[in-house]
Amino acid sequence: MSEEILINVTPRETRVAVVENGMLQELHIERASRRGVVGNIYKGRVQRVMPGMQAAFVEIGLERAAFLHASDILRPQVQGTDAADAPVLEKSQPTPAISSLVHEGQEIVVQVVKDPIGSKGARLTTQLSIPSRYLVFLPQSRVLGVSARIEDEAERTRLKTLIAELANGSGQGYIVRTNAEAQPAEALAEDVAYLRRAWDVIKQAMATTRVGQRVYEDLALPLRAVRDLMRKEVTAVQVDSREAYERLCGFARQFMPELAQRIEHYTGERPIFDLYGVEDEIQRALQKEVPLKSGGYLVIDQTEAMATIDVNTGSFLGQRNLEETVYRTNLEAAQAVARQLRLRNLGGIIIIDFIDMTDDEHKRQVLRTLEKGLAHDHARTSVHDFSPLGLVEMTRKRTTESLERQLCEPCHECNGRGTLKTPETLTYEIFREITRAVRQFEAQQLLVIASPKVVGKITDEESAAVAELEEFLGKSIRFQPDEQYAQEQYDVVLL
Repeated sequence: MSEEILINVTPRETRVAVVENGMLQELHIERASRRGVVGNIYKGRVQRVMPGMQAAFVEIGLERAAFLHASDILRPQVQGTDAADAPVLEKSQPTPAISSLVHEGQEIVVQVVKDPIGSKGARLTTQLSIPSRYLVFLPQSRVLGVSARIEDEAERTRLKTLIAELANGSGQGYIVRTNAEAQPAEALAEDVAYLRRAWDVIKQAMATTRVGQRVYEDLALPLRAVRDLMRKEVTAVQVDSREAYERLCGFARQFMPELAQRIEHYTGERPIFDLYGVEDEIQRALQKEVPLKSGGYLVIDQTEAMATIDVNTGSFLGQRNLEETVYRTNLEAAQAVARQLRLRNLGGIIIIDFIDMTDDEHKRQVLRTLEKGLAHDHARTSVHDFSPLGLVEMTRKRTTESLERQLCEPCHECNGRGTLKTPETLTYEIFREITRAVRQFEAQQLLVIASPKVVGKITDEESAAVAELEEFLGKSIRFQPDEQYAQEQYDVVLL
């Protein structure tokens, strides 16, 4: 599998695309006016303690107060625990009452683990972690772990032994990241030295920073992309900015010298995203329907509570029988779903409605295909078996807004409903409003201003109803179309 990272830099926006075998798989966006805050460390003040929620709201200088749960204040104290790329809690430890951990007005150093999403504030933890190329440093923990994605037992043992030697009884924890697989001891030792220097700087800043200010900021998107996404499968990193290219080269020479030569400065005349078809893929990723090569299609809906994906056969008729047609469509859909989740950055609860299958082996194969497709996903996922209703339930860790919510806003005409009232519905609504207005106020004549589509419906198809209403009310009613009015907008004016 060949993989490339494309970096498009403009003064106000940076975009990073991950392309596998010529197909866009991931897109990361960072805008100067709205940088993500995940990984940043702040000095905050506890605003409110909510015992019923086992949580507190902390003011850290963002637009909304951030959320800190009691379980995110505790630290695991067991050594030798396996872990993924982020620290995890020891679930067996009981969580004390939030009021025994923090109090209103208390100053507290916290780290953002989830960006503000929708109407929710950022999610916080006091369990500080600092990532590097190969490690995650846990300065307040003794956990020494290896990413669960490294499956070779001999390699896991080597890395555990190595990180234990490098920790050297410091009483501080480390998680070995997936990128560390097959890396020499010298590379991990360099990361340990870098992380300790960074921690010294952070400790000094914690002592002098005021409440509501940032103590530590994670790297900018291009550097994060190289740090987190650069793997041995990546054949090239192409960046279209000379300044960003030089910065990336310097960063790579310091932290990943063996991969530095793969960073290239793109100087072509065509925009880099156009050359690889990324712009078209982005536009398609904002559509609800995703066509499949077989003729089937997916319908993806994102709501506040969850994302739902419906699989349809469409025009695919198959070669043998219905069960085989359904099975083939579901296999293709499973691969497409795994890609769309990464591309659209959908997170939280996800419900997939595959086409009903009767063969249990077919169901198992579809699940295996989905899990195999998700194996390359950097976000943590959990897939459950088919439910009695034939649905597949899964979760995907969400730390930032989805692609749609980063690039789009709710429709101003329908207020995000996704549908508009029909002209017929609005016609009868206007008739009721006219009747209400006449009963409340004195008027000789009424003027209704509405969109041309609604006025056309009333004057062409409902003229008899208008005449009946005028006779019933004893008033004259005039209709005026206005191009500036949205379909659901209208005014009833008393003259």
